[in-house]
Amino acid sequence: MSEIQVKFRGVRGSFPVADKDFIRYGGNTSCVEVNAGGHLIILDAGTGIVGVGDDLMEKYISSAINPEERSAIKASILLSHIHQDHLLGLTFFKPLHVKSTQLNIFGSKSSEVSLSDDLSKLVFGRTFPIDLGDIACNLNITDIPQEGRIVFPKAGEPIVLPVESPAGDEDVVVDFYKSYVHPQEGVMIYKISYRGKSLVYATDKECYAGGDKKFAEFAKGCDLLIHDSQYTTEDYLSPYSSKQGYGHSTFDMAIQTMKQTEAKKLAFFHYEPNYNDEKLDKIKDYYGSDFKNAIMAYEGLELNI
Repeated sequence: MSEIQVKFRGVRGSFPVADKDFIRYGGNTSCVEVNAGGHLIILDAGTGIVGVGDDLMEKYISSAINPEERSAIKASILLSHIHQDHLLGLTFFKPLHVKSTQLNIFGSKSSEVSLSDDLSKLVFGRTFPIDLGDIACNLNITDIPQEGRIVFPKAGEPIVLPVESPAGDEDVVVDFYKSYVHPQEGVMIYKISYRGKSLVYATDKECYAGGDKKFAEFAKGCDLLIHDSQYTTEDYLSPYSSKQGYGHSTFDMAIQTMKQTEAKKLAFFHYEPNYNDEKLDKIKDYYGSDFKNAIMAYEGLELNI
C-alpha cells in the first residue's frame, strides 16, 4: 500500500461551474483529500469538500445502526487562505453538523482578527442559517504562524510546532509557510510528508520572474507538486485583459517550477472557470507530449505516492 493517498475533489479556481461542457474535469472549487498514516487531511474547503463530507457520512452511518456506536469522523482541514472559492463548501460539509465528529481547522489569521472570527463573519451567521458557535461537532480552529509545522502523531491530536521541530518516524508532518505572491493577505503553502514521501500544495501562487527560490527550496524533490495553473500564457499576458498581479500562475510557470523544485510529478490545478473540457483537453495534449510527469488534475483523480 502506498504511503500517501491523494484524491482531487475540486480543481477549479475563482467560482464553481455547472455545465455540460465542464464534466470531465469537474466544476467544483479547490479541495484535495489526503490520507496518510491513518489521518485524513483536507486541503482547502471549496465546493469539492461537499463530496468528501458525503462519503464520510456514508461510512459513518454504515459503521453501526445506533448513532452512539458509530465510528466518529476525524479530520483536519488546512486552509490556504480565506478567499471565497476556498471556503464555499465548508458550511455544507455534513460531518460538521454531527456531534461526534472531531474536526480541526488550521489556517492563517488575518492582520486584524483570528481565523475563527474570519470564518464566523464570512461563512456563518449572516450568510448561513446558523452561527459558528452553534456547530454541533467538536470543532477546533487554530491560527498558525507565518511558518512552522503541524505534527500528526500516530496516536493523539495534531500539534503546531516551530520550523524543523523533531517528529517521530511514524508521524505525519505538515510543513508550511506564508507566501505573499497572492493579493491581500497572502497564501499558505503546505508540504505533507510521511515515511519518506511528500506532496506540496501550492494553490493561488503567482510565480516570480526567474523563479521563487524560497519555494524551490521548500518543495525540493517532492514526489507530487500540486501547483496553481489558472491561465494559459496568452490569457495571462493579454493586452486587453492582463492577469498579471492576480496571484495566479500559468501552465508554463507550473512547468518551470516543477523543473526548479525537481518534483517527481506535477499536477496542474486551480483552472480558470471559463476553460471548458475542450480547452483543457487541448492544454493537456500540448503539455503531455513533452512533459510525461505533468498531469491535468480532475475531479475524482486518485494518486498514490
